[in-house]
Amino acid sequence: MDQRPARFTKWLLDAMFILGVAMTAAIPAAFFWIGRYIKAFRTYYLPLTVLYLLSGILCLMIIRQLQHMFKTVLADDAFVDANTVSLRKMAGYSFLISLLSALRLPFSPTPATVFIIIVFFIAGLFSIVLSQVFARAVQYKKENDLTI
Repeated sequence: MDQRPARFTKWLLDAMFILGVAMTAAIPAAFFWIGRYIKAFRTYYLPLTVLYLLSGILCLMIIRQLQHMFKTVLADDAFVDANTVSLRKMAGYSFLISLLSALRLPFSPTPATVFIIIVFFIAGLFSIVLSQVFARAVQYKKENDLTI
């Protein structure tokens, strides 16, 4: 099987993680600077900073789970219990990001915030369903391995 797309995706996830760490770490300074131009970031600096930092950390946790999953894909052993657990964790992280974004609405109500709430809520639902599909596939794989 051609693993170039999977290797490229793994590389992309690694780059996203490194860039995400830098961007998350820069949130306090960036919001302080943005506050000079946008009143909401000046008025609600602390709550917005905390909510965005928490969301950034959760996004990094999602990327970390994807990195773990891609290691199994590259090892040609994707249908393992660990991937089912990773998908369930990603669902929880997605729902938390959706919740944190909803908490941001009173401070900076924007259409983009509503969009983020919807996207991460759907991502959470998708991850739950996919974890159930993976759990079934793992079960079939284990049964198949026993018959051989």
